[in-house]
Amino acid sequence: MKKEERKHRIALTLLLSAFVFFIILFAFLISAAILYVMVETDFIFKEQPSMWGILLFIGIVSTIIGAALTAVLSKITLGSVNNIINQMNRLASGDFKARLKHGRFIAVHPTFVEVAESFNKMAEELENTEMLRSDFVNNFSHEFKTPIVSIAGFAKLLKKDNLTDEQRKEYLDIIEEESLRLSYMATNVLNLTKLENQAILTDVTQFNLSEQIRNCVLLLESKWEKKKLELYIDFDEYMISANEEMLKQVWINLIDNAIKFASDYGVIGIDIKQEKDKLKISVSNSGSEIAPENIENIFKKFYQADKSRSAEGNGIGLAIVKRVTELHDGEVSVKSENLTTTFTVTLPTSTPL
Repeated sequence: MKKEERKHRIALTLLLSAFVFFIILFAFLISAAILYVMVETDFIFKEQPSMWGILLFIGIVSTIIGAALTAVLSKITLGSVNNIINQMNRLASGDFKARLKHGRFIAVHPTFVEVAESFNKMAEELENTEMLRSDFVNNFSHEFKTPIVSIAGFAKLLKKDNLTDEQRKEYLDIIEEESLRLSYMATNVLNLTKLENQAILTDVTQFNLSEQIRNCVLLLESKWEKKKLELYIDFDEYMISANEEMLKQVWINLIDNAIKFASDYGVIGIDIKQEKDKLKISVSNSGSEIAPENIENIFKKFYQADKSRSAEGNGIGLAIVKRVTELHDGEVSVKSENLTTTFTVTLPTSTPL
């Protein structure tokens, strides 16, 4: 908690304490004043009342007055509590348009301002996530349906007896390609779910990072050859202690993303640099730039900056990159300018267990 926030919380505690003290003091003074008037005018007491009688009278009257004051004044504070509860219930029921706004009497206090800002930010994030999730379900359903229809269609064609060997091979290649596409999409979804539920990094081994990245490039050879891309891969050999399988997902997603958004006959570059006990791995591609307003969102799951290319991905590849990097105590950043986009992953050479 920040020092300024701590001061606000202490101030709020003192304010509420003063509020309670004011009610007790006010009730006591009113009771004492009523008792004094009654004694002086012989309204109830014909004789000087005893100490126990005075205390009993003040206690009863103070309780009545205190309860009345509390019922009236607590509407100010309890009204805000009820407002928070009502807005939370709206969120719980799926209404992500809920926003918190305090009354004018307490809206000026820094703590209540902080509560309202935090709640509204949470509601906004939930609303954005729900929108992204809805878009993802629609896009993902379409993506799954397309290859399935394609596989079924070409499988049906294969039943014909008048096909040439060349046609049969072409149809089988399409079925294989579409099947791999389905497998890739399903694997990405399962991987992200698994990573989000994982808090501790396991299976850490030491391996050649440079060799791993070169292997990932070879795995995607058919994709970058299809677009006639020029690759610049020139780095020394670097060893790292990390989860080998997880990092493989990072490089495949980043390189695949670079291939997807690179222009035909464009350039893809991969570089590794060491700075003290950290390695910086950069994957860049020439082509269109990422709009500044999209950069802060591209690592969110289901988000797709380029809606026109939604059929080429499902918006979770970069979310996997970010999560794996975080599990390795690293960070990932992106820079997009001068028709070049560069993703940089910074990892410690030895990941703490």
